[in-house]
Amino acid sequence: MIGAIEGGGTKFVCGIGTEDGKMLERVSIPTSSPEATLDEAMAFFEGKGIGAIGIGTFGPIVVDPRSPDYGSVAATPKPGWSGYRIIDHVKLRFDVPVGFDTDVNAAALGEATWGAAAGLGSCLYMTVGTGIGAGAVSAGRLVRGLTHPEMGHITVRRHPEDRFAGSCPFHGDCFEGLASGPAIERRWGMKASELALDHPAWEMESDYIAQALIQYILILSPEKIMLGGGVMNQSHLFPTIRDKVRARLNGYVEHPALAADIDSYIVPPALGGSAGLSGALALAVQAASSPLAKGR
Repeated sequence: MIGAIEGGGTKFVCGIGTEDGKMLERVSIPTSSPEATLDEAMAFFEGKGIGAIGIGTFGPIVVDPRSPDYGSVAATPKPGWSGYRIIDHVKLRFDVPVGFDTDVNAAALGEATWGAAAGLGSCLYMTVGTGIGAGAVSAGRLVRGLTHPEMGHITVRRHPEDRFAGSCPFHGDCFEGLASGPAIERRWGMKASELALDHPAWEMESDYIAQALIQYILILSPEKIMLGGGVMNQSHLFPTIRDKVRARLNGYVEHPALAADIDSYIVPPALGGSAGLSGALALAVQAASSPLAKGR
């Protein structure tokens, strides 16, 4: 049995599955203090023969195995979580291989393994919700460098009719500060799900998302893009985003995926809301098959 954890700011979803991606059992735990949340998660796995655990969690986190802080949460506004050593907590209860990455990287891996990007060498998964984040797979591997990607905080051109200052506490009017769920609510005084289909919010939102996707396409050249998260539950956004991506690229990237088949290129996640948890399962499978795990 393989354990999987999708760690979010409001809830931790834990699952037990098999190496082929089948999820057998899951539970949702409200996110409170790190000690209480992770203790409850570990209790869920107790006595179930778990051979490895994968964790895809909200960030920022330290993902470099060479760092002395590997497996911990970096500076976060989530009370009590900054500096908390998640992997150390898990290892106190389970001496098994642990895979560890961001929730969006896990979702990208889940879609690349069992979802919309299965069989492809590269893809990008972006969530637009309480925050904006994106994970990427390139040449079959998750993209990491100095740390994990923070694609939600890129700079986008302000829409000419947008006077909102931005909601990001770090950068103000970065992509997340202009297009996240809280940004929509603060700008318009209503949640995204409450806005009419013809509300001017959607013109701005699709423009910001299209701008971001163009940058990701030009830099990473993913073979498939999946858009998830609460804001993207407004399915009417997809056609407008696709049209704006194609118009802004203006024929510069010549590929059938962007010309004739963009409806199959920018898509919802095939795994739906389970992309992150399935990706955590894939992280666990990778950790269990690593040379270090085999030498235990």
